[in-house]
Amino acid sequence: MHSFPVLVAFEVASFAAAATGVIFRPGDWYKQLEKPRWRPPDWLFAPVWTVLYASIGLSGWLLWLEAGVAALPLSVYVVQLLLNAAWTPIFFGLHRPGLAVVEIIVLWASILATIIMFHPVNAAAALLLVPYLAWVTFAAALNLSIWLRNGSKTLSRGAR
Repeated sequence: MHSFPVLVAFEVASFAAAATGVIFRPGDWYKQLEKPRWRPPDWLFAPVWTVLYASIGLSGWLLWLEAGVAALPLSVYVVQLLLNAAWTPIFFGLHRPGLAVVEIIVLWASILATIIMFHPVNAAAALLLVPYLAWVTFAAALNLSIWLRNGSKTLSRGAR
């Protein structure tokens, strides 16, 4: 039972990465952008991310149960959370989808690195991150498509 507070801490840390989504909302700028037809409806993003953030927190906790404070795997885990939190302000706050493409590629690589580092310690912890990697792969394609479709429009509108 002593591990329950640690589970809560991992979940809080995971959902803290989502806090930037509350601060930086899509707004009118995003609504005016040309988006691909294959983009899911806006209402789908919140439930998907809720499940993913819960899985990310559970994954970190499972690693911690197995390895304690494993410095390198948990450091990479924290980096991916920070990169996750950074994407929203770049895309929706700064209105910089091109820069967000670069950032999401780095995020994708950090998630993959986390999975690779978690797997030898706890395979379940690694597997819990696979849907997250898949969704970020999809999100990267969507981000790239929006940037390519809007190009100079996104730069000319810039940060406000």
